[in-house]
Amino acid sequence: MQCDYWDAGRCRSCALIETPYARQLADKDARARQALMERAPDVRWHPPCPSAESAFRNKAKMVVAGSAAAPTLGILDPVGEGIDLRECGLYPPVITQALEALAAFVARVGWEPYSVARRSGELKHVLVTAAADGALMVRFVARSTEAEARVRKHLGWLLRTLPHLRVVTLNVLPEHKAVLEGDREIVLTESDTLTMPLGEIELHLGPRAFFQTNTEVATALYAQVATWIDGAAPASLWDLYCGVGGFALHCAAPGRDVVGIEISAPAIAAAVRSRDEAATRGVPGMGSVSFAAADAVAWAGEQGSPPAAVIVNPPRRGLGPQLSSWLNDCGADTVVYSSCHLESLAKDLAAMPAYTVREARVFDMFPHTGHMEIAVLADRS
Repeated sequence: MQCDYWDAGRCRSCALIETPYARQLADKDARARQALMERAPDVRWHPPCPSAESAFRNKAKMVVAGSAAAPTLGILDPVGEGIDLRECGLYPPVITQALEALAAFVARVGWEPYSVARRSGELKHVLVTAAADGALMVRFVARSTEAEARVRKHLGWLLRTLPHLRVVTLNVLPEHKAVLEGDREIVLTESDTLTMPLGEIELHLGPRAFFQTNTEVATALYAQVATWIDGAAPASLWDLYCGVGGFALHCAAPGRDVVGIEISAPAIAAAVRSRDEAATRGVPGMGSVSFAAADAVAWAGEQGSPPAAVIVNPPRRGLGPQLSSWLNDCGADTVVYSSCHLESLAKDLAAMPAYTVREARVFDMFPHTGHMEIAVLADRS
């Protein structure tokens, strides 16, 4: 992918952009095989799932800088000045066009960008998420609610300018620290979730919900895991770290009891809503899917008997020794592990010697970077 920002030395986020994409994909596949070689020497490797080389990101996480009259949306340079990346080729046109309108909205509101160097100002980030059908969610992350009245005053203009905009929120992050968002979320629109269509399943995303940044590749990941689960044909399935229910809902089937566990209550509420709407549309198996908000490690340890299969999709840090040990000893016939961190995956699998990895596949969620998603299918030896 050719990038003017890279060529001008303005942005170095896509560190592998000068490497031909086919080589990027092959290198990631080779790294994954090497990382799992000791634990999975005889695994069947599926061909890596490629991504589009551009316009694949469904999320834009833009730092706001410059001035209220002329804001920049992008990143900060080494001295804390804004580098505007509104034309970044990673984003689809619906996001690129939205960023132009959002910069104009900031100027209308007179929202002073936050200066990291001076620790002054208000607006820190603009976060945009786009569904495949063009629907949008926008989150403004600010130091306080100082501009809330002005934002509400001009919100009608923004909704008219961006007719596909469904959700707008104000997130409050008062602290001066290197995080993306705060704990307080003020919803400014009637809708509080963005619908992400994924074939028969439509997932509801709340403002703080996790969803993969690459919708097309995420769809392939869900399909692969569902194929593995259907091949194992378990009567019962747990989806731990289920988020908004993507794996649980895609793996539902008549006669299969599915339970999704996630510590975030809003994520679970969104998963329940997605399940109920799928059931209304006649998607099979939804009547046997349930969700609960709980810590995955504690919840699993409290259950009297294990399921026939378990899906785990933990954060980058992995499962940790307690859950890895529980999985190793629980007696489930099948484990599917989806990971965004090779080292955590390899470490957790090493702590689960009762299972043999049978199949694996790399999913390239993040072209032009060294990051990847990898999914493995394991069964009891």
